[in-house]
Amino acid sequence: MIAARGASLNEGIRFGRIFYYSEEMGHAAFDAIKEPTIVVAIDLTPRDTLRFGRLNVVGLVVKNAGPSSHTAILSRTMGLPALSSEDVSAQWHGMPGIIDGRGELIVDPDEPARLGYALRADEFDARQRELASVSRGLSAVTKSGKSILIYANINAASDVENAVANGAAGIGNFKTEFMFMEASELPGEEEQFQVYKSMASRLGKGKFVIRTLDIGADKTPSYLHLEPEENPALGYRAIRISLDRLDIFVPQIRAILRASAFADVAIMYPMIVSVDEVIRIKEIVGKVMEDLTGEGVPFNRDIEQGIMIETPAAVLISDDLATLVDFFSIGTNDLTQYMLAIDRTNAKLADRYGPYHPAILHSIKLVVENARNAGTWVSISGELAADEALTSTFLEYGVDALTVSPSKIPQLKVAVSNID
Repeated sequence: MIAARGASLNEGIRFGRIFYYSEEMGHAAFDAIKEPTIVVAIDLTPRDTLRFGRLNVVGLVVKNAGPSSHTAILSRTMGLPALSSEDVSAQWHGMPGIIDGRGELIVDPDEPARLGYALRADEFDARQRELASVSRGLSAVTKSGKSILIYANINAASDVENAVANGAAGIGNFKTEFMFMEASELPGEEEQFQVYKSMASRLGKGKFVIRTLDIGADKTPSYLHLEPEENPALGYRAIRISLDRLDIFVPQIRAILRASAFADVAIMYPMIVSVDEVIRIKEIVGKVMEDLTGEGVPFNRDIEQGIMIETPAAVLISDDLATLVDFFSIGTNDLTQYMLAIDRTNAKLADRYGPYHPAILHSIKLVVENARNAGTWVSISGELAADEALTSTFLEYGVDALTVSPSKIPQLKVAVSNID
């Protein structure tokens, strides 16, 4: 029977046994997953979603998950079919199920249903393999010769292979905070360096943009003991923490700079709202470069440094910011949240969270124009970057790159090649 209908967070069809999860279960819940499993939950933190993605989990059904929530974004990066549905029940626990990422969870399916969905799953997987095969040898160039780079958005070192397999031109945003969230203690410089270096070697050619920590809000490692906040999305997070906690920031900068000796590495800083922040960052990075030079440690002195444009403040002063950095990455998920004053994680507001809003598109156009005037290149990152209905618009604006989930790359490259 079709037990749940909901909004698609990521497509795909998978079979598994249903596991009803609640946060009170703790680590025992993760230890209990031994076979292909469809996780059903009221809510999932980013850390829980990551943990499930590393286990034998084949799909997610979550009540409190909007299309731009971290659960949705992580499921797309990991290639897990996922739904946001009001209908979730603990009574399904232990029952066989089928998740159809287009909007259905089938609980205790009969034989005809199993056979029908198995056929559809084979067809879906075959299409995805064919797209990936085509895209690996395909450049994202329109019929008139206009090109754009398609980069991958990734959350973990293990995602690099997926990005390469799907034909990514590089990594446009490695979100390092998820590496910190999965750790039991603060990763040190050497540990980070080995991760970045290993990723760079697997990536091969192509740009490798490493974003510094964007912890805070709903992404908070317990070992940092950050105090709870009433409004965490507007609170103590990202670069605000890094500039206060040099014991965290400096080792990460050192590790990234050391990795730049082995690949085309770039550094990106999140949640910028002022020129003063960028000036302070560059002072810190300059001092780290001096220290590494004095120690005889190799690194790329001309490493590109960029910032996320994801606040209204950054949009409005993007002309000044563009003169200080090498590139912008427009983070459309948070930009939409802050521009429209709508919580991106609130499933009840999902139909009002509109990245098509004129304010968002006008902001993107303004940022690209200001970047162009300063000779700064621009990427769009976030769910809007993968929206094929806007690809032509972004090309007209002069966007240099689109940074999307690895699974979105093949279809997006084909879509660009079909634009006249």
